Amino acid sequence: QVQLVESGGGLVQAGGSLRLSCVASGNIFSINAMGWFRQAPGKQRELVAACRSGGTTNYRDSVKGRFTISRDNAKNTVYLQMNSLKPEDTAVYFCNARDGGTESDYWGQGTQVTVSS
Repeated sequence: QVQLVESGGGLVQAGGSLRLSCVASGNIFSINAMGWFRQAPGKQRELVAACRSGGTTNYRDSVKGRFTISRDNAKNTVYLQMNSLKPEDTAVYFCNARDGGTESDYWGQGTQVTVSS
């Protein structure tokens, strides 16, 4: 089992920045990818950014150039730096970890990000 705890959400004006953090604990040695998803009211959960054990990253098109995902293995933490935020970035952001062996997905509790215009 893997436990994920997010922090760093909040209310920010358009153009502002936030940094989300996600600390992993438990059977972290089985994790081969971590990422951030988001879900806005009435919409499906969508991938925002992900990073894999080899260091590769990927982003959804709408956040490229504005968001950066990074990982600190010593702290078992993954970050999402969000710059130039837009009202359409408003959502609950969830941290995700994938077990490379079982391909199970683990989720954090979510953190609200609200961007005012």
